Amino acid sequence: MIAITWMRKHLFSSFWNSVLTLFALYIVYISVPPLLDWTIFSAVWQGDSRTACLAPDSGACWPFVKANLSQFIYGRYPASEIWRVNLTFLLGAAALIPALIPSAPAKRFNLIFLLGAYPFIAIVLLAGDRPGLVGVDTTMWGGLLVTLVVAVTGIVVSLPLGILLALGRRSEMPVIRMLSIAFIEFWRAVPLVTVLFMASVMLPLFLPEGFSLDNLLRCLIGVALFSSAYMAEVVRGGLQAIPRGQAEAARAVGLSYWQTMGLIVLPQALRHVIPGIVNTFIGLFKDTTLVLIVGIFDLLGQVRAQLSDPNWAVPQGATTGYVFAALVFWAFCFGMSRYSVFMERRLNTGHRK
Repeated sequence: MIAITWMRKHLFSSFWNSVLTLFALYIVYISVPPLLDWTIFSAVWQGDSRTACLAPDSGACWPFVKANLSQFIYGRYPASEIWRVNLTFLLGAAALIPALIPSAPAKRFNLIFLLGAYPFIAIVLLAGDRPGLVGVDTTMWGGLLVTLVVAVTGIVVSLPLGILLALGRRSEMPVIRMLSIAFIEFWRAVPLVTVLFMASVMLPLFLPEGFSLDNLLRCLIGVALFSSAYMAEVVRGGLQAIPRGQAEAARAVGLSYWQTMGLIVLPQALRHVIPGIVNTFIGLFKDTTLVLIVGIFDLLGQVRAQLSDPNWAVPQGATTGYVFAALVFWAFCFGMSRYSVFMERRLNTGHRK
């Protein structure tokens, strides 16, 4: 009875709601069963070569993913040094998970390690070229490793830089305000594809002779600056939602500008724009696939590269690889989305009736 009551209230409360519900059920009926059949029931799960996936009417060729899983995660990173990538992932997860748990102890120490010490540890482990560690050029990096490096760097840099740009755009000092506006409008007016192309191909032409930057580093800088401009506008929207009287009251009791912003205005503003911030993060995570145009093989690029392997040249190989990449991207993006909802509920940013 409870289920019937809920359906009448939410799905069949009116004629048009009933029509839309039936139409949605029809779409599910014609799309979900074939998808499940191709990916699960008719899929090939075991096999050591392409011949296992050549049977008539066979679905997804998951042995192709299993055989190339190492390349999808690590790219061409030397097999003997993969432990360094795994250790980097493990340390990152060990630092990130407690930081995302509001009730976890030693939050300040954890954040200092995550934002201060961990990036340097990750660089040393991944790049090597230190006593006891073999150097691994970034041209050997690929797959999920590159995706996470680009996405995490862009996320970590864009939020604080975006906050500073948003404050600068609202500054009462004309020079600071105009510089912030010029920076934001410039990067928002240029597509990310162009930014990556300029960073990879054109930037070296303007550097002093004999001075060069790693291709991946140039892309990281471009992505971080690009995403910070969009983040600045998201944060500025939150700042404009805070009544000016709160800042005036804080200044009246003797708080400085930075104390007012750090203790009064920014905590409220950031709570208001949590959905926008997470939406920017999700968009940035998906945009990491664009680094392929400058010769850097992220997860999607590595999947495309492995399709040229003649040992796994099967008709459904490309579709299987893209479905696998889509599932990985969906898992990360859905996780960020659900955490955003959790934080919204915890901070009670919604408007309850």
